[in-house]
Order: sequence, then structure tokens, then C-alpha cells
Amino acid sequence: MQRIAASLLVPLIACAALAGCGSSGGSGDANKTVSVSGAFDTAPKVTIPAQAPSSTLAYQTAIKGTGAALVAGDVTLANVVLYKWSGTKHSLVESTFTPGETSGPQLIPTNVPLPGLATALKGEHVGARILAVLPPKYAYGKSGYSSIGITGTDTTVWVIDLLQQFSPGASVSGSQTSNGGGSLPTVTAKPGQQPVVSVPKNSPPKKLSVTTLVQGTGPELTTGQTVVAQYVGVNWRTGKVFSASWPSATQSDGEPFAFKLGGEVITGWNDGLPGVRVGSRVMLVIPPALGYGPSGGQASAGIKATDTLVFVIDILASH
Repeated sequence: MQRIAASLLVPLIACAALAGCGSSGGSGDANKTVSVSGAFDTAPKVTIPAQAPSSTLAYQTAIKGTGAALVAGDVTLANVVLYKWSGTKHSLVESTFTPGETSGPQLIPTNVPLPGLATALKGEHVGARILAVLPPKYAYGKSGYSSIGITGTDTTVWVIDLLQQFSPGASVSGSQTSNGGGSLPTVTAKPGQQPVVSVPKNSPPKKLSVTTLVQGTGPELTTGQTVVAQYVGVNWRTGKVFSASWPSATQSDGEPFAFKLGGEVITGWNDGLPGVRVGSRVMLVIPPALGYGPSGGQASAGIKATDTLVFVIDILASH
């Protein structure tokens, strides 16, 4: 399901260049007859008429949200259902409700670069279900988006359930009760900032090590859940950061990310995170066999097949 999140990030035409951005059609407009039913956070039933779509942007709040208003620049965990509509026919493109190894809610930017969808989400609140019918000029334009099967003439129909919102620098709020240390890396951190990991000069442990630095009080993570997290990854051999989600001096556009535990991350995460409580900060020291060793390393990140990896992870939410 990473394709839905990726599809929202492709370069698109600006809303300012579109005539009538945010318009709505009349009662006889085919786009206005699209409907959705079903409870929030459950697979919706979407009804699309067997007629050609119009050129009108149409959207509605199918279920009103009572949570916080969406904040520009934040990311929102959401369930997303996407249909393409061409002529008198329509078909399902993606659904985060579909069971599968990588299914589950996704993080989408509040300022989505699809102009019609940005208009539909403006002023909405967490807990809302949004239905949006986007003619091509309000979505992917004349070029379409071939990687998900959308052509330049396809209208897209979206159902989005807004589950939870996160700021780019979101971090756990508890007090740090351990900083690791000894034969393990030492972790220091300021509130809301990327933790700093100092690797000792001794050899790394040969087995997976899990150290709780901040004890959360939320539910325990289980395999199959979608998890929202912040992280920083350090190569034990070099002591250098090779990847991080937090905004920092060298990465101004960082933000939390979502993954399905047991399906989308390296084995060390899948083995080390179940049982960790939401709200926790943990340090995982991952031997090569549970990291990128089996795949021969990750040359683009400077990781060799023999490298031990250190991750400090904030568990922000689970779903």
C-alpha cells in the first residue's frame, strides 16, 4: 500500500491555475451522484453511476469529524480507497482495507499536492470521512499516473478516513529512564529533537538487543498492526547516521512514517518491536543477519552485509 502515499507526492499542476477550484455541480451532475456508506474506519461501500463523469469537482463530508482540525504541514494517518472512473465503467485501484502483507492505513500530507483533494480536505477534522470526485485537471492532469493505472482522462474517486494527525517533529513525551550505555550505545536527546547516538569502541552484541529508553503507557504493539514512528538509524561500524525520519539540521523535510509490523521492515524491527508499548522510545541493536546482511547490505546507505545497525525509535501510535 505504499503506492497510495507515493501517488500523492508526484509533481502536479497547481490549484491556482485551475478555473473554479473547489466548485460543486448541480443536482443533475453525475459526479454529485457518487455516494458512500458504511461506518468510519471500516471498508466503505462506494456507489458510482454507470454513466460518464462530468468535469466538475465534487466532494462532501460523509462523516463529520470531532477531533482536531487538520494543520497545514502535518501528516495524517488515514485509510484510503481509490477508484478510477472512465466512461460508464469504474474499478478499484487501491484500498488500505484490503488484507495483505503491506495493507493498512497510510500517512498522507495535510497539504496534499492533488488540488482537488486539498480542497476537499481543507478545514476537516480528525474522525471525518471524506468523499471526493476528482476530474483529471483536479488530480493527475493530462499525464495521469501510470504506476497506479491512472490515465490522463480518468476521473478518480477517493474515500479518506482521517484517523490521527502528527506534526513533522512529533516525539514521545515521557521521561527518559535509560540512556543505554555500557557496552551498548549511549543515547542523548532534547525534547522534540532527533536523538544523538554515540557508539562505544567495543564490538557489537551478536544477538538482537532491545533497550527501553522511555517507557510508554499505551497498548502493546502486535504483529500485523500499522505503526507510526520516528527513528534514527546509526551504523555501529562508522558511528554515523544513515537514515532518519526526524527533521534535523541536515534534513528539514523529515516527518513520521507508517509501516506494517511484520510486513514492511527489516527482521530486527519485526522481532524487536512486538510487545513495546505506544509512547515508548526504544533502542534496537540489530546484528547483520536481522538487518541488511541477507540482502548483501545497502550500498546506497553505506551499509555492508556485515554491519550491525543501531535504531532509536519513538512509537507514536498503532492502529
